[in-house]
Amino acid sequence: MTLVGYARVSTEDQTVSPQRDELRAAGCVEIHEEHASGGSRARPVLARVLARVGPGDVLLVVRIDRLARSLSHLLEVIEALEARGAFFRSLRDPIDTSSPQGKFTLQVLGAAAELERALIRERTIAGLESARAQGRVGGNPGLRAGDPAARRKIALARDEAYFEALNASAPEWVPLVRRLRPEMAWEDVARIINSQLPKGRTPWSVPRLTRAVQRYVKDGFLDRRVLDRAKRSDVDDRLLAIVAGIKGADPEITLQSICDRLEAMRERTPRGRTRWQPSSVRMLLERAEKRGLL
Repeated sequence: MTLVGYARVSTEDQTVSPQRDELRAAGCVEIHEEHASGGSRARPVLARVLARVGPGDVLLVVRIDRLARSLSHLLEVIEALEARGAFFRSLRDPIDTSSPQGKFTLQVLGAAAELERALIRERTIAGLESARAQGRVGGNPGLRAGDPAARRKIALARDEAYFEALNASAPEWVPLVRRLRPEMAWEDVARIINSQLPKGRTPWSVPRLTRAVQRYVKDGFLDRRVLDRAKRSDVDDRLLAIVAGIKGADPEITLQSICDRLEAMRERTPRGRTRWQPSSVRMLLERAEKRGLL
């Protein structure tokens, strides 16, 4: 188990030293510091921490408000940690998701958040109905008037929502992009990512994937070289790279499962057939290993 500390202050003239000292005293082996508003969910340092924690790790903060200012954001962060097998603990609050008591507290908070959302929906609907009854038009008056400040606010909200969606989906595409680019073409990277998505999940198109990668490169989460142009490769090299990419993403995957993935991707065998056999996959994996692709 690794204790990972997160310290935050709102402005540059504030210091994280007191938080850092408490986190070190609690046994944190690494501490990440950030200057950002607690109301903003687009925090690059926090996003990097959530992408790096592994099974058994514990994200530790001095107080809950150092991590999130709203209950919904707190629950989103904890859900992201749980998806990676990690836990959350606050030194000054009764929350430790690695303990039964902490999990119970989390369930209570989740129920409170659901009640809060229901009350907000009811108030919003009642307010809109009252406004319509009085002949008022809904919406943002500044936006209707073309106010630049209102437009910037809307753009910022949309950007934060997009960034949150990227963080939620990052585990399914960031590791593969980091390993396969720029050696493999975007079309093949997208197909490998889509081949391992659960049923019902929206597949990644090349434009959507490259847009997400460009955003992560811009924020420093991915190396800029992943955007380099892919080298041309013959059919044989391409198949080796695809099979190696599937195996590298899931080292425990069986030969038959790789066959199923390749058929779902509509990849043809080296002899041009549509049905794959485990023996063909084994041969490609052995060649890929000799080439240093695994």
